[in-house]
Amino acid sequence: MASMISAGVQVSVETFYQEDYSNPLQSEYMFAYKIVLENYNSFPVKLHRRHWFIFDSNASHREVEGEGVVGVQPILQPGERYQYVSGCNLRTEMGRMYGTYQMENLETRQFFTVTIPSFEMIVPFKFN
Repeated sequence: MASMISAGVQVSVETFYQEDYSNPLQSEYMFAYKIVLENYNSFPVKLHRRHWFIFDSNASHREVEGEGVVGVQPILQPGERYQYVSGCNLRTEMGRMYGTYQMENLETRQFFTVTIPSFEMIVPFKFN
């Protein structure tokens, strides 16, 4: 599990290989990831946007940007946690992701950036 605190928000990531949704013969590898956000600030925050950098082990990469996460823009009160599950497809058996969230301090209306730590996605049979 990867975990990091930046700008008072902890981001923890756990990944899961989705064998039933993958097709190695077609170079299609599906992963799910669970993200837990925890607000350690003394003020409420709102997640507005996400920006992902996704890398396959063959050196190809792509970027994904958009509003919110899984269709919502969650608000976290001080000490509150929010979690969601999403997915990523790769063309290789290994890859990694990292990124940022654009968040807002709801007291001052100031925007700030929270870092999403780099995490790996590896097909389990690669460990053998």
